[in-house]
Amino acid sequence: MQPASRSPFPPFNEASARQKVRAAEDAWNTRDPERVSLAYSVDSQWRNRSEFISGRPQIVEFLQRKWAKELEYRLIKGLWAWHDNRIAVRFAYEWHDDSGHWFRSYGNENWAFNEAGLMVRRHASINDLPISEADRLFHWELGPRPQSVPELEEFGL
Repeated sequence: MQPASRSPFPPFNEASARQKVRAAEDAWNTRDPERVSLAYSVDSQWRNRSEFISGRPQIVEFLQRKWAKELEYRLIKGLWAWHDNRIAVRFAYEWHDDSGHWFRSYGNENWAFNEAGLMVRRHASINDLPISEADRLFHWELGPRPQSVPELEEFGL
């Protein structure tokens, strides 16, 4: 069953915006495309790097491709700003390709939500930095980031 709503709902305050950001981070760290897609409206519009994605089926297809390439993906999102039904985040994630080359990807996302708390727009700008395995910072077990692992600022990112 697909959700008709997802709390917290706009208009956001700092606490509800932080809750929305952490829920998104936790979902993306599951690397489960179907689960992640449920936070978005059925007609959600994305720009991710140079790809334009429309609707949940395309979101699922995109995420399946993404996580088939970006192995051992670990993500931290941080609240940047919020107003009414919009949230801006910055993020970093680490992953390796099928040749074992590690990367840290940095970016910003701008989100817009409908009154039901589902994301209707997601615009992501992302840059990839090759790193050595020794330079990795995100070492928790695969899955959602434990509460004991710090926020981006504490990593100096």
